[in-house]
Amino acid sequence: QVQLVESGGGSVQAGGSLRLSCRASGDTFNTYVMGWFRQSPGKEREFVTVINWSGVITDYADSVKGRVTISRDNAKNTVYLQMNTLKPEDTAVYYCAASRRWPALTTAEYNYWGQGTQVTVSS
Repeated sequence: QVQLVESGGGSVQAGGSLRLSCRASGDTFNTYVMGWFRQSPGKEREFVTVINWSGVITDYADSVKGRVTISRDNAKNTVYLQMNTLKPEDTAVYYCAASRRWPALTTAEYNYWGQGTQVTVSS
C-alpha cells in the first residue's frame, strides 16, 4: 500500500505560480506511475498530468499543456506539480495518485489517492 500526502496549495492571482508536492510512504515509490488530477465543485475529477516510473515520460491534459510540469524525485519519494500562468479555471482541489499502469489517464486506473490540496486562482 501507498500513502500519499499533498502540500503546496493556496490562493494566487491569475498569472501566478504554485508548486504542489506529493510525498509517498509505504510501498516502493519507483514502482508506481504517479498522476495529478483535479476536481472543482460540481464537476468530475479530471486528469491533469502523469509521469512514468523513472520520470522520463510524461503526459499532460490539453488544458494545462505548456503551463504545468510534472516531475518526481524517487530518492525523496515525492512527485511535484509546477504550475505557471495560472488561470481562474485552474481553481480546484488537486489530488495526486499512484498507479501500476502506464499510461494511466483515468481515475479508474489509480489504486491510491491523496487527500487533496486546494488551489484557488483569483482574477
